[in-house]
Amino acid sequence: MDINNETIDRLAELAKLEFSIIEKESLKKDLNSIISYFEKLNEVNTDNVEPLIFMTDEVNRLREDVVIQNTSKQEALLNAPAKDSDYFRVPKVLDK
Repeated sequence: MDINNETIDRLAELAKLEFSIIEKESLKKDLNSIISYFEKLNEVNTDNVEPLIFMTDEVNRLREDVVIQNTSKQEALLNAPAKDSDYFRVPKVLDK
């Protein structure tokens, strides 16, 4: 596959970008380089190679979630600059 000016123009249109002539030439060179790299990968023999699903064989070691009440409502509200019975009072952010 060869990247030409029409391809660059189409990509720019899809990405809502604008490129100068110099930038287009640079992009064309870079994209052709990337495509040639992937074409080299196609030359590698992958017969009898299992598809890779996971990067490692490690398994997540998860712990059980245990609910622990460390701070009561009253203790949490002790340091509140403004409170209203069981709730923190905060400045109004949105106007109606």
